[in-house]
Amino acid sequence: MAYQFGDKIKELREKQKLFLRQVAAQLDMDTAQLSKIEKGTRQLKQEQIEPLAKILKAEFSDLHTLWLADQVLDLVKDQPNADEALKSVSKTIKKK
Repeated sequence: MAYQFGDKIKELREKQKLFLRQVAAQLDMDTAQLSKIEKGTRQLKQEQIEPLAKILKAEFSDLHTLWLADQVLDLVKDQPNADEALKSVSKTIKKK
């Protein structure tokens, strides 16, 4: 399963020629943790998105959107009516 957030942060990190260990150290986490986040097997804490955006010189809102999309995907990916549920939620959000 593809996780957009991990793919994006890996792309941004590599574009800036930063090593996993460099970014992980700035986030006060283990290199293995960051590697798992990039692979989509572990989730970054929401409060770490803003510092990560600054490190990677990315827009917070862009990274937050991808992070949130991955959270939703994890929640509904195996549900038989996921698509319909997401459409319903989208309609509710648009009304507000």
